[in-house]
Amino acid sequence: MNLSRLSHELDKKNRECRAVVETPKGRRNKFDYDPEIEAFTLGGLLAEGLSFPFDFGFIPSTVGQDGDPLDVMILMDEPAHVGCVLQIRIVGVIEAEQTEDGNKTTNNRLIGVAVHSYNHEHIHSISEINRSIVDQVGEFFVTYNKSRGKRFKVTGIHGPSRAMKLINEGIKSFKMK
Repeated sequence: MNLSRLSHELDKKNRECRAVVETPKGRRNKFDYDPEIEAFTLGGLLAEGLSFPFDFGFIPSTVGQDGDPLDVMILMDEPAHVGCVLQIRIVGVIEAEQTEDGNKTTNNRLIGVAVHSYNHEHIHSISEINRSIVDQVGEFFVTYNKSRGKRFKVTGIHGPSRAMKLINEGIKSFKMK
C-alpha cells in the first residue's frame, strides 16, 4: 500500500487528520518513505549528539510547495515506530524557506499533537507550547539542514488556522497532481 496516498481523514472542525511517522523521536537515523517501492528507506544519519526532538513524518494525500507530502512534527508521550499511522490534532506551523544549490523552496513544518496523548492533550495551539521548545525545534531544522548542505530559515510561526489553510492547499495540490 502506498502510504503517501492513504486518506488524510481530515476533520476540519476538530483540526484532526492522519499522519505517517517516518522518523521516531530520539533517532539519529533519518528515514524517508519512498512511494515507488512502498517502503521506508534510510535517508541519512544525523551527526553525533543530534537526534529528532519529536516524531517526524507527513500528512498523506497532500503535496507541499517542495513537491513532497506536507511535513509534520508530532508531540506524543512516547516515540512511535517507523511507518506508524496515527491520528493527530494540528496546532500550528513553523513556516520556513529552504535553500539548496541556490534554489529557494518553501518547506514548512506543521506541528501536531497525537490525539492519544496524556502529556499534550491540553494543547490546541502552538501558542500553548513553551516558546523555548518551539524555538529549539526550529533550531533543530536549521542544524539538520546545515549538516546536509542546505540552508533552513524560519520565516514565521503561526497557529492552527494558518496550518489548516496550508493543509487545505496541500490537499488541493495533491488532487491536481
